Amino acid sequence: MMPMTKLAGVALATLLAGCVTPEPYNYSAFRQSNPRSILVLPPVNQSPDIKASYSLLSQVTYPLAESGYYVLPVAVVDETFRQNGLVNPEEIQGVPLAKLQEIFGADAALYLDITEYGTTYMVISSDTRVTAQARLVDLKTGEQLWSGTATASSNEQDGSGGGDLVGLLVQAVITQIANTLNDRGHQVAGITSMRLLSAGQPNGILYGPRSPHYGQTEE
Repeated sequence: MMPMTKLAGVALATLLAGCVTPEPYNYSAFRQSNPRSILVLPPVNQSPDIKASYSLLSQVTYPLAESGYYVLPVAVVDETFRQNGLVNPEEIQGVPLAKLQEIFGADAALYLDITEYGTTYMVISSDTRVTAQARLVDLKTGEQLWSGTATASSNEQDGSGGGDLVGLLVQAVITQIANTLNDRGHQVAGITSMRLLSAGQPNGILYGPRSPHYGQTEE
């Protein structure tokens, strides 16, 4: 039988392993660049839902503006790309940085990638999930200033009401249909964008010059 002291040591190690904090993000390049304006590029969509890209794009301006940055109007940016024959997010994200800086005059560009978007049916439950990744890049130097990822799920708010198996299966189907008809993904994408691009959280984006918290340490 394991001695009590050794058992206690194992338990403590297990507890600490589950409470490991993430390594602080290195913000040196971010602070040196000190961007004031951000050009948001249409997200590359890896999910099967064709609405994902513009659903997320329409909601990222708010958290960035609240974080203290001037964000170029996404409608104007989108129309500028269209006038130049660019409508595909992959093509747009492939435009040289120098060209983006020349046309839009922004300090940095935000590259977004959607890896999950939509509602999935899982035996006795139905979940609408949106996951996105972001990279902030200096348009003059090409240096990456920050990167992050965030996920939101409808199951975070939905409670498991219990009941028999048949009832749970029926409820799951009803929930999936309702989520699809009401475009629950758009609502969840809004939560994802807030989590991804709101300043003041661990390893998140820094506060911009327009924020009263500008210069505050986030680490």
